[in-house]
This record gives sequence, C-alpha cells and structure tokens, in this order.
Amino acid sequence: MPENKKIDRGRPRKCRCVRGEPRVRYFKPQGIPLLLLEEVVLTIDECEALCLADRQGMYQVEASKKMKISRQTFGNIIESARKKTAEAILCGKALRIGGGAYTVSRVKNKKVKKYA
Repeated sequence: MPENKKIDRGRPRKCRCVRGEPRVRYFKPQGIPLLLLEEVVLTIDECEALCLADRQGMYQVEASKKMKISRQTFGNIIESARKKTAEAILCGKALRIGGGAYTVSRVKNKKVKKYA
C-alpha cells in the first residue's frame, strides 16, 4: 500500500447543530506573545456545549436535543470542552475556538444570536 494513502478509521463525525459562531476566537494569558504560547483548540460544538450547559444551565438531555445529538454524545463533548478549557486556564495556554463538524441552525421567525 502506498505511504501517502490515508486510511480512515471509525465512523465519520456527524454534524452538530449550533446557534451561531462565536465572535471571539482566541483567549490567551496577558503579557505573553501568542507566538510563545502552546495552543489548545476548542471546537465550535464544544463551545456551544459549554454555553448550553454551563452558561445557560441546561440539563444534558435538553441541551443534546438543541444540538440534535444523543445525550451520551453531549456528555462526551462537554467533558472534552471542560478539560480543554481547564488546561488552557490552569497551564497558561492560548485557547483557540474553531473547527469541528457543525452546522449553524436556521430557525424561521427567530434571530440566530451569536454568543460572545
């Protein structure tokens, strides 16, 4: 088999439904240039999970329905998001928000708010 062929493993990730993309994409410790920092990447769906569970106080069942995923998947996403956020804050790393498999929800007669 040629070396340049990539082998896909496991199921492809399904798109998660999010309300909007965050306006702020980077957080970093004050006084340290970004070039000198290690970076932790928080995906858009992880950011949405943090917003629903921790900012809005939703239970996992309700939040998973909003994101159109199973409760177990939501639990895995929120656990990963919390670990990454804690690592960035406690270890002095930059936190970049972006990427992941997601779709922005389009709700009729309602504005889709972007969260900060």
